[in-house]
Amino acid sequence: MLRLRHNGNRRVGHKGVYARLRRAMGAGSPGSTSEIYRAPCPRGAEYAHGRPTVWARRCVVQLESACSWSAPLPTLQAAWVAFTLLLATAAFAQAPMPAAKTQLVPFGVTPFPYSGPVPDKGITFLDVVNGERRGHTSLRGGVYWEDVTYSDKRVLLSIPRGFDIRRPALIVVFFHGNLATLARDVRGRQQIPRQVEQSGLNAVLVAPQFAVDALDSSSGRFWEPGVFAKFLDEAAGKLTQMHGDERARAAFERAPVVIAGYSGGYNPAAYALAVGGANARVHGVMLFDGLFAEIDKFADWLAKRPPAFFFTTYGKAARVEHAELQRMLTDRGIGFATTLPAQLTPGSVTLLSVGDDIRHEYFMTRAWVADPLKAALTRIPDFARSGPRGDTSGTKNR
Repeated sequence: MLRLRHNGNRRVGHKGVYARLRRAMGAGSPGSTSEIYRAPCPRGAEYAHGRPTVWARRCVVQLESACSWSAPLPTLQAAWVAFTLLLATAAFAQAPMPAAKTQLVPFGVTPFPYSGPVPDKGITFLDVVNGERRGHTSLRGGVYWEDVTYSDKRVLLSIPRGFDIRRPALIVVFFHGNLATLARDVRGRQQIPRQVEQSGLNAVLVAPQFAVDALDSSSGRFWEPGVFAKFLDEAAGKLTQMHGDERARAAFERAPVVIAGYSGGYNPAAYALAVGGANARVHGVMLFDGLFAEIDKFADWLAKRPPAFFFTTYGKAARVEHAELQRMLTDRGIGFATTLPAQLTPGSVTLLSVGDDIRHEYFMTRAWVADPLKAALTRIPDFARSGPRGDTSGTKNR
């Protein structure tokens, strides 16, 4: 129960404060006013689902001697107006997000630029020099120049309508594939923010830019030990700024992480698990037609029996690699399912084939169902969002 403490240290709940103020101001007596400014306590400021909110439990408003019960009427009125405004602000700040927010935000810790070595290759990533320009030789795409392909430090952030910092929350980290940009493909063509919102999870989206519109799956700085954890730390601050309530920082800093990788996104996903330094926060991994190499890194991670789920779904493009993963898991004594489970629970391992008719380039919108990311996310228990689902009319893009 939210309480006011006056200078006599007696406490009174907000439902009785009007009567106390009326008596203190001499309401109804000769020569005094019987009118009191009665701004109501905003709904939701004190209680949620019949219980006191965290804010209400912690908040004790001190009415100092200047605002004692015997203070002049204008002083009491000013104190009461300030108090009700405080309640209103707190109620608004803790309410679920009234509209979705989706933004491209510059980060300091990002996959690129990167000038270090390529793991296990013994070569420098930027292996081509032409005057002042430096570039990287991709096996499938030829030479890509740093200033065009490996310099975008933006990250796509999205907080869905109805997201509530008072409820258990997830961070979905999405790693895009080849020939992609965040605006055109992740946000536009594949509709990843919409899929996260319509999943009904109390989850936010964080999607870094890798090689820009290139045939290259390089992870850049995510190859380096601990960088993925630093990236998540920065994401917590950026999400807090976008959310607008500093109290959201704690929720973002401790939120479990689901790593989702499409196509070439397998590479940063593998290195995030192998050297990223954030495995204690990983709640699950999802791969969408995205297992083309680094198979041993996923198998090694699963061999440690992490308290997280692993879900990979594939078509013709990644069929051979998934057969190899099945062999590795069998050799390590790791059980796995090949049909879609009702729930993706910690410890579950699922390898789902969708057949050879699903085209790789459309996999994030049409796989075994339309919107496969949304369909997979809905199977994660214990993180339901209390707010409305499916309405993206309030989304703000920038």
